[in-house]
Amino acid sequence: MADTALPAIDRPGPRQVLRAGPWLKLWPVLLVLLALATVPVVATAAGEPFLIRVFTRIVIFALAAAGLNLVLGFGGLVSLAHASLFGIGGYVVAILAQHEAEAEPFGFAPLLLSGTSDLMISVPLAVLASGLVAAAMGIVAIRTGGAYFIMITLAFNQMLYYFFVALQRYGGEDGLQILGSLHLAGLDVANRVHFYYACLVLLGLVLVATQRLVDSRFGMVLRATAQNERRVVAVGLAPLSYKLVAFALSGAIAGLAGALMAVGQQFISPVDMAWIRSGDLVVICVMGGLTVVVGPVIGAAVFLMLELVLSSYTSHWHLPFGIIVIGLAVVLRGGLADLPRRIAGKFGRGERP
Repeated sequence: MADTALPAIDRPGPRQVLRAGPWLKLWPVLLVLLALATVPVVATAAGEPFLIRVFTRIVIFALAAAGLNLVLGFGGLVSLAHASLFGIGGYVVAILAQHEAEAEPFGFAPLLLSGTSDLMISVPLAVLASGLVAAAMGIVAIRTGGAYFIMITLAFNQMLYYFFVALQRYGGEDGLQILGSLHLAGLDVANRVHFYYACLVLLGLVLVATQRLVDSRFGMVLRATAQNERRVVAVGLAPLSYKLVAFALSGAIAGLAGALMAVGQQFISPVDMAWIRSGDLVVICVMGGLTVVVGPVIGAAVFLMLELVLSSYTSHWHLPFGIIVIGLAVVLRGGLADLPRRIAGKFGRGERP
């Protein structure tokens, strides 16, 4: 079993975490959330309402990446299964909405459930389903490490991808259109601004909960496991149980993001579950910063904006995009979230006599 999957990353140790107050560490999260909260105002004032749709996508991808980063950045587990967990969340919402539209119960006798378009029911069910599937995957995958963990999570992802491709009852390869009217406790989710702020609130709750979790005893053990699992075992702790819980939580957050994506685009398809999507989420985490809770948000914003801007200039946009990603990985080993610290460090050294 590998001692660490990502040895080059400078991970904060337990003592470093305890130096800062627990709530003081939330200021980067609050800063980013405040900046994102101004997007609808700025987009409306600038007469560019499509920006609200773009940033809704950014917030949803940031949510999925934040879930992945719990196991990737703090647990040292490079998972390629999160696209499938993302897709499961979306399919739960879409399938329940379809069964309500068709007035047909869902499941098998005697466990028959009626469909629903009420997001207060379908979104928690999506989160639960993704978390349970992640836990089932984790029971097998977390007993390995390094390349073997990557291979097993990739295999799980492709198994679920091809399962939904073959699921003709729910659209198969063409995907599933949500025809019913989704609703959330009186909130008009068809209104782009309302839906954007709903997604942003959920992202904020997840980021705050993740920061608190990372700073807790659970998070300390998870980070210690990523650095040296044998030492954790030597002090009498069971790292597998910590990794399993983290993987299940991570999958549940990815499922939440998938459910929001299905609501936002009124559609879900197996394309959203392809392993390339899992790779995108890994790149987003690395670009933003693996050991920073707010890193995936920064990574998602830069990743999707680069994709949008470069693809508007050339159909060969993947080439410059790849060069930029490589450059960021080489120059900024701590991700974009580490850039202010590096700049401050340079100025600090310059002031020394």
